Amino acid sequence: MKKQAATNFERITEAIGYIQTHFKTQPSLEEVAEKIHLSPFHFQKLFTEWAGVSPKKFLQYITVAHAKKMLKEKQATLFDAAFETGLSGTGRLHDLFINIEGMTPGEYKNGGENLSINYSFAESPFGNILVASTAKGICHIAFADDEKKALNELQALFPLATYRQMVDLTQQNVLYIFTHDWSKLNQIKLHLKGTDFQLKIWETLLKIPMGQLATYGNIARQIDKPQASRAVGKAIGDNPVAFLIPCHRVIQSTGVFGQYHWGSIRKTAMIGWEAAYTDRNQVFLNTQENE
Repeated sequence: MKKQAATNFERITEAIGYIQTHFKTQPSLEEVAEKIHLSPFHFQKLFTEWAGVSPKKFLQYITVAHAKKMLKEKQATLFDAAFETGLSGTGRLHDLFINIEGMTPGEYKNGGENLSINYSFAESPFGNILVASTAKGICHIAFADDEKKALNELQALFPLATYRQMVDLTQQNVLYIFTHDWSKLNQIKLHLKGTDFQLKIWETLLKIPMGQLATYGNIARQIDKPQASRAVGKAIGDNPVAFLIPCHRVIQSTGVFGQYHWGSIRKTAMIGWEAAYTDRNQVFLNTQENE
């Protein structure tokens, strides 16, 4: 099952990459299906199961036009909206109370000495991930296309910590995010290693609602440092908690999605997947209101 899920994500990734490269020609379902060696029927079925929408609809979400539209509509009030609860319902990460607790100066300097870190690997809609936690909360999430490399990178962050490969309750709680079982989430705590500036940036990222986008300039203005876009970009790139701290929702002011620590194709997939999910949820809420 794990191998099949990884294979499916690889196929979807290849399809998204092809669509991005050939966007101006608006490739047909048949053309994209041929490139990933599936029949149009099976490609449509696999893609719809993965994203919840058809490839054609998904294409609309992941284009630059989508990004520009989001920015144009939200430019004046993007961060005002980010502090609001957004649409009602349980499917909103920003509705949760998420607490960041920075490590003490001692923990920061000594490479995690006296820290006990549990870690495990799990499947997500965007590929294999490494999830790590301390007694205080989640300290690391990374996409792990290469599990050995991902674990080495974690251990390099906390070289003196004690590691155990095990799934704990904190990790389980976070993994519900990928299955949309939001009802099981009570409170997610993050135990992070970073400077005061980095922690402030990461906390700001948590306030960007799912389905919405921000720019580096937006983030800089939000923390009252409008000239610090470059430093903001560096802090965003250093984000140690993939997806949960949504650095993938930050794009360039031109509307271009830009680079991502775990791959630009994966970033595009995440933006489109979230847009599709929030769109479906909005339709559901509208239906409920009209009944």
